[in-house]
Amino acid sequence: MLNLTYKTQRVIILLSFLTIPLLLLATFTFYPALRLVQLSFTDWDGVGKSFKWIGFANYKEIFSNSEIFGVFSHNLYYFVGGIIQNILALYFAIILNSKIKGRNLFRVFLFLPYILNSVATAYMFQFIFNTDHGTLNTLLDAVGLGAYKQSWLGNQSLVNISLASVSLWKFMGFNMVIYLGVLQSIPSDLYEAAKIDGANAFKTLIYITLPNIRKIIELNMLLTVSGALEVFDIPYIITGAAPGSDTFVTKVNDVAFKFNSIGLASAMAIVLLIIVTVVITIQRKFILRGED
Repeated sequence: MLNLTYKTQRVIILLSFLTIPLLLLATFTFYPALRLVQLSFTDWDGVGKSFKWIGFANYKEIFSNSEIFGVFSHNLYYFVGGIIQNILALYFAIILNSKIKGRNLFRVFLFLPYILNSVATAYMFQFIFNTDHGTLNTLLDAVGLGAYKQSWLGNQSLVNISLASVSLWKFMGFNMVIYLGVLQSIPSDLYEAAKIDGANAFKTLIYITLPNIRKIIELNMLLTVSGALEVFDIPYIITGAAPGSDTFVTKVNDVAFKFNSIGLASAMAIVLLIIVTVVITIQRKFILRGED
């Protein structure tokens, strides 16, 4: 047997265990990423074996064509919905963190939408928003508010609000559980001391609760922004990403597989990656203040 030193044996063992994971990472992450960058400078249609190099033409098309870059305005609805979602999640977390009767049951009900399959959720809301026989319009009729019946998915001014509300309903419970977990980590002694000092519920919230969960709020806001930029499943399933309800990611999908413009779609994916990276960097700089 080879007379190897302990250090050499250690290096060999480490390399042996790392070889397969690194090969998988290179095969399914690094190579596709480099290939994506390469294709973004071509006019490849996804079918032919040959393609032509066109330089930055795809990138110019993205920023000059309002039908492509302009769909980011639809993502803003999900961002606003995400802010409301965090406010509601924190509100319910504070309530359900107190000793109220049946709080565990309410926690399950609020968390249940998150564990539902996204496709099932989308189909369910298709029936809810249906213009003729939808649950929402039927309910408005039943309570005497039939004048407010709408074509929730057909009205250009309402469709993105409707879709963002689905996202709010689905993910609010997840954020609530995160807030609930951090609220339970706050020492009860702080609340007892505040109560002895005569602090009311509002002051307790401002001076004890919020400062102790600030990092989690900032983290959730980071996830909210990145999630709003990458919305795909809800608009794609409910409306088929029809014009007026499409997001940037659904537009990338359409450009690639409906119009067979893989080169342009690759450039759009690169632009989205850059935007998400810049947004996260800004958040870490000014919100997370560089903290991990």
